[in-house]
Amino acid sequence: MIQYAAVFLQRIFNDYLFEHPIYFTGYLLLVLVVIYALITEYQRYKACIPGLGGPRGYPIVGNIPQIRKNAAEQYRLWRKQFGPVYQIMLGNVPVVVVNSAAAAKQIFTTNSQALSSRPEFYTFHKVVSSTAGTTIGTSPFSDSLKRRRKGAASALNRPSVVSYIPHIDIESRDFIDEFLELGKAGQKPVDPLPMIQRLSLSLALTLNWGVRMASQNDELFDEITQVEQAASSFRSTTGNLQDYIPILRLMPFNNSRARETRSRRDVYLQRLNDDLDRRIKEGNYKPCIQANVILDKDTKLTHEELLSISLTMLNAGLDTLGTLMQWSMLLLAMRPDIQEKALAEIRKVYPGDATGILCDASDDQSIPYIVALIRELLRYYSVLRLNLPRATIQDINYNGVIIPAGSVIFLNAWSCNMDPDVWGDDYLVFRPERWLEKPEAPFFSYGIGYRMCTGSVLANREMYTIFLRLMSAFEIKNAVYVDPEGADQVDPHPVTGIEDPTHLVSAPKRYKVTIAPRDEIALRKALSKAKIHDKD
Repeated sequence: MIQYAAVFLQRIFNDYLFEHPIYFTGYLLLVLVVIYALITEYQRYKACIPGLGGPRGYPIVGNIPQIRKNAAEQYRLWRKQFGPVYQIMLGNVPVVVVNSAAAAKQIFTTNSQALSSRPEFYTFHKVVSSTAGTTIGTSPFSDSLKRRRKGAASALNRPSVVSYIPHIDIESRDFIDEFLELGKAGQKPVDPLPMIQRLSLSLALTLNWGVRMASQNDELFDEITQVEQAASSFRSTTGNLQDYIPILRLMPFNNSRARETRSRRDVYLQRLNDDLDRRIKEGNYKPCIQANVILDKDTKLTHEELLSISLTMLNAGLDTLGTLMQWSMLLLAMRPDIQEKALAEIRKVYPGDATGILCDASDDQSIPYIVALIRELLRYYSVLRLNLPRATIQDINYNGVIIPAGSVIFLNAWSCNMDPDVWGDDYLVFRPERWLEKPEAPFFSYGIGYRMCTGSVLANREMYTIFLRLMSAFEIKNAVYVDPEGADQVDPHPVTGIEDPTHLVSAPKRYKVTIAPRDEIALRKALSKAKIHDKD
């Protein structure tokens, strides 16, 4: 019987193959698709975490179509239906999503060691980072990671940050000077993004390599900002489908842009490192993180590990600081009341004349309202809305549900920062005073637990000096979109005002603002006096 059946099938196969090749090819492809879908559905069924609910998805792609537009916001909305912790399927990869402050504390604080690693994603880890390596934040747990974190921590602790104040002083003053000159003292609207990028990049280069990005006309300015922006997109948890659907990796065009980004990045990293090595040998280098680590005999980092620290500094500056500055200036332009309150608090400490308008760069966050304003900006905009994913290296027990080792967990910092259980009914309102009322409230913009941001002390110090001087020197007003696209008014809302919701960091649409000096004469005198002091 089996022999007859085999002969029958062979005859049909031959007849269709030779007499109707187009139909045969179509049927064959359909059969292969069905088989692939069945295999992936079986894999997903086996991979699901028992006892943990979540939204239903689609064959092969899972929940990807439902979260492509704005993943963090969709995850927050799903909390109402599935609770603060649930699982989704990205392709055939199950992901646990944590969406509340209480659940984040329970999972990440009590299981710090179990959540000390990061998952590896094909596009970013295997393609973009195959030569220069990964940042500290994106690296899986290893002995190398521990060495890098130790080296970075020693370079980013409070005493070290104090030693970087002269750099922060110069860069923040140049930031003010650029707005004054390019904005024609408030007579010409300006797009703040290039100034913000130069500030962020120059701070990163100065602190890490001891060299400045003194002008937007520098040949490396456009190259680094463009490449790092592209590299950031490859870290997106939703923007690279081949990370979750392996069959897409067979399509060669998927990796061409990633390879180009990797090659271009390698060139300027090598250039910056070679230049620092030369200056160290000649003995004319300036103190910086990279030099401190290289010369620290106890650190003993490899070349690849030094590159990892360099990339960490670049990413942190351009992604986090730069994006937050974009949102902040837009919001302040729409909220003169906040500017007025901030100025009133600043003037209690610093006069508006040439002796005080630039404030003191060594001021260690002495004005509570400015500290609260920055913390609220970080909460409200949560620029890295899905903190970099974690990978479990041990089983975790969450309310009786076992999350097995090897699972991927997303901390939805956006949802946790907007938790109504913490902030009540006004959680979607921008209100700096909340941090004066509840200074110890949970905060997730820098992450939580073992893998939280190691540069938070430096970032807070940078932002405090920048905002202190910016609001002391200028009034920000008259925001308009660079490309209005029919919009009558700019939108500073953290959800509806996003330029590209699929990106790793959530940036606003490009805009222009008028940056009007509060006292042009006093400001010019202060800047001129500071430049003379620099030369001395």
